[in-house]
Amino acid sequence: MELVNSIQVSFFQNLKAKIPDYASMVDEVAEVLDISLDSAYRRIRGEKLMNLEEIALLSHKFNFSVDQVLSVSSNTVLFQANQNSFDDDTNFNQWMLDVLAQLEMVASFTKKHIYFLLKDIPPWYHFYHKELAEFKFFFWQKSILFNEKLKDQKFSVETPRYPEMENLTQKILKTYNKIPTTEIWNLEGINTTIRQIELYHQMGLMGGSNDAICLYQCLVEVIDHLEKMAELGKKFLPGQLPNEESPAYNFFVNEFILGDNTFFVTLNETKITYLNYSVIYFMGTTDQKFNEGMFRNLQNLIKKSTPISQIGEKERRQFFKQLKWKVLSKIEGIKNSY
Repeated sequence: MELVNSIQVSFFQNLKAKIPDYASMVDEVAEVLDISLDSAYRRIRGEKLMNLEEIALLSHKFNFSVDQVLSVSSNTVLFQANQNSFDDDTNFNQWMLDVLAQLEMVASFTKKHIYFLLKDIPPWYHFYHKELAEFKFFFWQKSILFNEKLKDQKFSVETPRYPEMENLTQKILKTYNKIPTTEIWNLEGINTTIRQIELYHQMGLMGGSNDAICLYQCLVEVIDHLEKMAELGKKFLPGQLPNEESPAYNFFVNEFILGDNTFFVTLNETKITYLNYSVIYFMGTTDQKFNEGMFRNLQNLIKKSTPISQIGEKERRQFFKQLKWKVLSKIEGIKNSY
């Protein structure tokens, strides 16, 4: 009986991580199970055992698996993921809504922080420019998700395909900019987007050279804004300035390690790891042992990286100059080929 009580208490401790600070866990449990507040308290404290139906209701409501509690002592690590089917644009829109929902969940907590070990530019930075966002959406659907509707289509900045996404991209940007963040970069982090633009231009999958030049210029402006945020150590949108409420932006450069797009968050006393797979998907775990190890590894990596936000002006200028050179050389190459 003591073991069962311990498991139930652990269940609610893990469940608490799924509930934002502005909500009360006892209120949420009482509402979901349709019981009194006193009965909810007794279940949370382990004084009254839950039945399978109650466990199922709470697990379904908060997208929480009991395996996270039952496998604590094993070497099993449980990850959760939503791998949508992309047969049509509606499902792609749902994928974007999932991204927004995860960021909104993180932003809802009082104490929160994002750590991003980059292999590529974070996807939302492409949303600074609608042309660059349109290209990434087109590329993902055509070349990664193999949307049959785009099989014989070309990309053009003059022909927007996803205007309905603009409002959603801005919500994602605004939400991400509410969360203090530490990013660990490498000079290779810009290469994926550059290569995607270059390949589409070379393969004739764009309307013309002006499309590629436009996208490269957008990328230069993204780099300029990232440099400005790193200089001030604050997150803010292009065309704006930070204020006292703007969250911290910590920028580190590691010349030896190429990241893997690990997205790690701390929420009050809870940690979550999101691992990137199949290019655009992420799967997450709240496994305590795994996340503590991941957090230690990130902290050790940060200690071996060069901080260039607010300090290290020389290193910061050199780093962003090199990033921009990679892009500007592509623009120059296209112009010289005329």
